[in-house]
Amino acid sequence: MHDDPQILDLLRSLDRLPGPDHAEFPDGFDYGEAEARASALSERLSDEFGGPCSLDVTQDASYYFKVGVPAALTEAGVPLGVRLSNYRPLAAVTTPLPDSHADLDDAVADGALSAADRHRVESALTELGCRTVPLRLLHLRYDGVTWLANDVPGASVLSYGPHAGEATWWTRFFEHL
Repeated sequence: MHDDPQILDLLRSLDRLPGPDHAEFPDGFDYGEAEARASALSERLSDEFGGPCSLDVTQDASYYFKVGVPAALTEAGVPLGVRLSNYRPLAAVTTPLPDSHADLDDAVADGALSAADRHRVESALTELGCRTVPLRLLHLRYDGVTWLANDVPGASVLSYGPHAGEATWWTRFFEHL
C-alpha cells in the first residue's frame, strides 16, 4: 500500500498518452511485441506451474492478451487470470471473484492464492517488465482524461464493486471498451 500513490501516478500518466480516437491503445503500440510478451508469459507460467497455461486473445479492449492458469495447477485449486494491458507495463492478476480480492495480499489471506503461486506469477511478470496493479486501485472510480470519465451511455463498465455502473481504472486499462 505504500506505493499506491506512485501506481496511481503511473495510471494517470499512461491515461494521458496520445492515442487514436479510441482508448484501446496508445500511439506506438506494437501488437507483435505485446504478443511476444504474452506468449513468453504463458510459456513461463506453464513451466512454473507444471502444465499448460492458456493464452487468450481479445479485441476491442484496452488489453489484448490474457493468460489463464488452470485451477488444477495452483496450490489453492483456484484458477488465475493475468491480463496484460495495452498500456505497458500494466498487468492485473485475478482469481475467479476479482471483486472479493482487493489485492494479492487479500487473495493469499483468503486462501484463493498461495504465497508460492503469488511468487511464481509476480516473478514472471517482473522479469517481463510488467507492473502488477492491485485490484483495489483498479476498482477506484475512473477520473481520467478519456471519454470514459463522462459516463457515456453504453460504455463498458464494471457490474460489481463500489462503483457498479461507472467506469473504473479497471475499465480504462483491462476491459472491453
